[in-house]
Amino acid sequence: MKRLLGLGAVVLMLAAVSGCGKKQEAEELQPITMESLSTPGSPITAMPDIKPQEVKPLAAPAVTQAKELVPVPPQGPYKPAGMEIQTALKNAGFYTGTIDGKIGPKSKKAIENFQTANGLKADGKVGPKTWEALSKHLSAAAEPAKRR
Repeated sequence: MKRLLGLGAVVLMLAAVSGCGKKQEAEELQPITMESLSTPGSPITAMPDIKPQEVKPLAAPAVTQAKELVPVPPQGPYKPAGMEIQTALKNAGFYTGTIDGKIGPKSKKAIENFQTANGLKADGKVGPKTWEALSKHLSAAAEPAKRR
């Protein structure tokens, strides 16, 4: 029993001593910091793995002409505002109401008539295909109605 206790004590001491040795090695290989350089009397040792590198001069920055900033369109399909839809419908000759930006029953009926006249699915909603056809009339002057 005494031998077993003695052997356990020796193993514990060896484990403690070997753990401390690794800690000291790790502390010795720490990189040099600004704090260690400013502390008087601190040992300064170079890292054996670090080799000085050649310093290359930086290339002069290329002179470029200032480019005019162009706004980037939003991602995904464009969703037109009510005013745009009504203006395009009025210019195309399908809408006779006031351009107030509110898509009500008159606007929906005008959208359906425009879709039917242009071979589109008449659902009263301005999707990408309808807007592609309708947007051509956004800046055009008012035209006579093209109803079938």
